[in-house]
Amino acid sequence: MSMHDPTPLPAGEQAFLATYLDALSLVERLHRLLLDVIKDEFERVGVLEINAVQALLLFNIGENEVTAGELKSRGYYQGSNVSYNLKKLVEMGYMHHQRCEIDRRSVRVRLTPRGREVRDTVSALFARQSEEIASRGILDAAGIDLTTASLRRVERYWSDQIRYIY
Repeated sequence: MSMHDPTPLPAGEQAFLATYLDALSLVERLHRLLLDVIKDEFERVGVLEINAVQALLLFNIGENEVTAGELKSRGYYQGSNVSYNLKKLVEMGYMHHQRCEIDRRSVRVRLTPRGREVRDTVSALFARQSEEIASRGILDAAGIDLTTASLRRVERYWSDQIRYIY
């Protein structure tokens, strides 16, 4: 990310802006790396028909039964093509789908046993990584708590910005 505003800022504000832009870039890179880590794990275990985005979606749904709309509102899915991925996951036998009795336009989805296997693979990967991060001293409990709290404050700020615009 770069700064395109020609207005000079005071040194302290300029330093904060540069660090903020670096953090934004890091969040984006971390998400891409997370998907690469998941992809590598599935290649390692020989599951090639499912992509990392779909595996992460199955992990996030877990034991819940949700509508497509809830996937985004609950934070289970970050992409823009949720319908495509849901359709593929149903076709491949990773998810059940059923029209809602009350609102026939709405479809509820939940994992099949096959989908739960994928969820368990991702869950085991994350548990392994969590243990390694702690045992190697990359982050301790206080560090992960501080990082998470900081990211939640930024999430709230951005959410408030979106609400304010509309």
